Amino acid sequence: MKIALLGTGFGQAHAAVYAARGDVDVVMFGRDADKTAKVADQFGFASSTDMDAAFEDESFDLVDICLPIRLHAQYVLRALAAGRHVLVELPLADDLDDAKRVTEAAARSDKHVFVDMFERFIPANQALFDAVRETTYGRLEQLTLWNLTAHLWPGASLGLKVLPLEAMHSDMDIITRTLGLPQDLTVTTVARDEDSGAIDATFRFHGAAARSSISSLMPKAWGARGGYTATFEHGVLDASSTMGFDGKPTGTLTAYTPDGAHQLELPPADQYTAMISHVMDVLAGKAENRIAPDSVLDALQLTLDLDQKVNSPR
Repeated sequence: MKIALLGTGFGQAHAAVYAARGDVDVVMFGRDADKTAKVADQFGFASSTDMDAAFEDESFDLVDICLPIRLHAQYVLRALAAGRHVLVELPLADDLDDAKRVTEAAARSDKHVFVDMFERFIPANQALFDAVRETTYGRLEQLTLWNLTAHLWPGASLGLKVLPLEAMHSDMDIITRTLGLPQDLTVTTVARDEDSGAIDATFRFHGAAARSSISSLMPKAWGARGGYTATFEHGVLDASSTMGFDGKPTGTLTAYTPDGAHQLELPPADQYTAMISHVMDVLAGKAENRIAPDSVLDALQLTLDLDQKVNSPR
């Protein structure tokens, strides 16, 4: 399979997965010729600054879009119009109407569109989704999600303007997949400067509550950590993880029930590897698409509502 990988920033996360596979041929596209060639060479890929070729060269089977969010929807639509399958980084768009246009175009097309909802492939999250679907511990009553990180990506802002769309969208997906859309949303923010801040969002549902907290105020020694606590009628699931920049991420999942505390075994999994493997399985006819555009609209709506609360002029 031949892949046009657009973007040399976060595109490197996808590139690392492709480089470990033996069944893909990747060309990395970027604006700066020297930077693009340097990054692509690290993974053994060809490089190009001719972005139009990603859509006009009929040898490409899949366009993988890792560009700024404002470009996501228009590039997905362009790829579909060119008859390509598409994988796009989250979020699908920065506007709900644009996301709906992509969803409608995907429904009309015989090509697949995948949105990188990588958190759906994290084993601890899958355990939460399963517990809700199967009512393993009864009804979900309270869900708390947290993500605390230092500045670990040189040059990248982690301020209030970007945190909702670029860092909290995955939490909004978990919330909407387990509890639906909330009746009410309340937000508290802290800004150290333009590039560092914290957001605490609370959500009210009929008979349930949720909370999502994110902070980029941590010292570098902290690294990046996250997790959730899900309180059900008859038990609690508690998960925590570290990102593992040494290639050794850690993660634990504990179930608390009337019988006591039990640590649950989690299968080893890298979420990006699992996500891209899923894409390849769908394109090979071995699986149904679990990250199609119509499956992300509720999460995007909630993310945009959150962003408006955080960043709209008061």
